[in-house]
Amino acid sequence: MPSADVDLESTAAALRVTSARLVRKLRTEGGFQEFTPGQTAVVRRLAETDGISVAELARLESVRPQSMSATVAELHDAGIVDRRPDPADGRARLVFLTDAAQSAIQRARANKTGWLVNAMRERLTPAEQGTISEAVELLDRLLAP
Repeated sequence: MPSADVDLESTAAALRVTSARLVRKLRTEGGFQEFTPGQTAVVRRLAETDGISVAELARLESVRPQSMSATVAELHDAGIVDRRPDPADGRARLVFLTDAAQSAIQRARANKTGWLVNAMRERLTPAEQGTISEAVELLDRLLAP
């Protein structure tokens, strides 16, 4: 259908609702412990590094260092993160994901991907699977900076 005939407001509203449902379903399928939004942001950042200071985490997430210290302490108490001396500055400490947390994150990602693969195989025709593939590319372009 030509873009002039598409009701973009209705499409946007439906996409918002559907994407929220997908996120909730993937959380369930992941089987990984639930975090607050702030904790989730820290875990995501740490998954991308080999260690980072609390001050740098706070700067990246635009929160006060005291707030980030509290978040890191909660994650430490849960066994998700640990601290080690910064090799560049012996007075400073770096925060990193524990091996157990990294393994759990990998399992959760595999569970989510596995659910999506199975759902697409079972519920969609090959043509619909192609449409989903094209839609992902379009969503990536929509979300690009």
